[in-house]
Amino acid sequence: AFKGLDIVDFLKDKNFLITGATGFLAKGTDSDVMFHLEIAVLIEKIIRMQPQVGKIFVLIKAKDYEAALQRLKNEASLGFNSCFDLVIYSGLFKCIQETYGNEYEKFMLRKLVPVVGNITGHNLGMQPNVAEELSQDVDIVLNSAANTTFDERYEVALEINTKGTRRLLEFAKGCHRLQLFLQISTAYVNGQREGRVLEKPFQIGDTIAREKARLEHGQSPPMLDIEAEFELANKTLEVNSMALDVEKQLIQSMKDLGMERAQTYGWQDTYVFTKAMGEMLINNGRGDLPVVIVRPSVIESTYSDPFPGWMEGNRMMDPIILYYGKGQLCGFLADPNGVLDVVPADMVVNATLAAMAKHAGKPGLDVYHVGSSVANPLKFGELARLVTQHFKSNPYLDNKGKPVTVKKLQLFKDLEDFSTNMWSHISNVLPIKGSNGSSRLEKHKRICAKSIEQAKYLANIYKPYTFYQG
Repeated sequence: AFKGLDIVDFLKDKNFLITGATGFLAKGTDSDVMFHLEIAVLIEKIIRMQPQVGKIFVLIKAKDYEAALQRLKNEASLGFNSCFDLVIYSGLFKCIQETYGNEYEKFMLRKLVPVVGNITGHNLGMQPNVAEELSQDVDIVLNSAANTTFDERYEVALEINTKGTRRLLEFAKGCHRLQLFLQISTAYVNGQREGRVLEKPFQIGDTIAREKARLEHGQSPPMLDIEAEFELANKTLEVNSMALDVEKQLIQSMKDLGMERAQTYGWQDTYVFTKAMGEMLINNGRGDLPVVIVRPSVIESTYSDPFPGWMEGNRMMDPIILYYGKGQLCGFLADPNGVLDVVPADMVVNATLAAMAKHAGKPGLDVYHVGSSVANPLKFGELARLVTQHFKSNPYLDNKGKPVTVKKLQLFKDLEDFSTNMWSHISNVLPIKGSNGSSRLEKHKRICAKSIEQAKYLANIYKPYTFYQG
């Protein structure tokens, strides 16, 4: 008879080391790391469904243990409106709070243990005695730390998404009782592949461009050399630091380099390219370690667990939807028949827990895509209809308290059409107040032009996703 996965029993007494649970560790600096929405939901579910779980060690960037503990205890939100920290008084944990009442904080701090460290540092930035203790205790290492900015500076994205992953894997290989290394990646590491994409790992040096060239022309472009990419990023940074006087120009040059390297090898942006390289290093360096890579698509709010609709911050498409609702955007660049692959956070968590229970202690590498585009596709045309309907029924209020009137959200297949419509729209929503001269008109034109350029830049960044064929 088929024996199901006893996930609850599996979790009993297990000790975890989790990275990426505390969001932007240094907001506004080069060490920004974004938390994954599902990791907060994962931690909540583990503790709620198995109170006898061991300890969940959370890697936190802080000056010392006391500061890390304060971050764990005092932040009331997992949102993007502060330098937000995980966690225990986030609304996400209200079910556990209700269960334990006055004993809640004491219980949670027995389970959640802050560890001072940094995935970008040597030995994960941990004190030697702490690293040694963890190497004796940890059963599962889960890496969720990532810089998710699509067009991040190349050297910054490499440091976190690629080198950081390798550092954590090396630490995991030294953990004496480790049963599993689990990497949270993204479905979009599949780059510009088209059609149904299989759940298979990347080999070192693989590229989407090589794959497509072999299929289409029988050719094999050069393989990807990850170490050479590290050297290129460092050398370019060094040269440009001396050649460019303005910091803004230096930043843009490194952003451009990341995008150019990604697209050369068949990935749409720096984020997914550096995440794919991280996967390659895992596969190349894992030895006989049990490894699972989970590749979710666009993660949105919870479907039902611990309760429906929990989400903090703005996710992938949310800024566009909000700009539209506020009357600042008339539409966006997207294929009406294209599919936006979204998946609720709790479904990603369920898949992650099942993969843990199935593969722990079994050498090998297994990959899981978690998405909805095959079973329950959401087309951009339908999304536009639903968004329009929502803001007509529930309009934003402007600064005078009046409802913002929106027209039908338009989808443009062509960047020029998008630009033309945006110019008309922005010219109307940014009227010239009390204009009595050409200088006022010129200022108005500059503001409009800047807004258009920002919108076009965003559209180009999002285009590989809004016209995705995989």
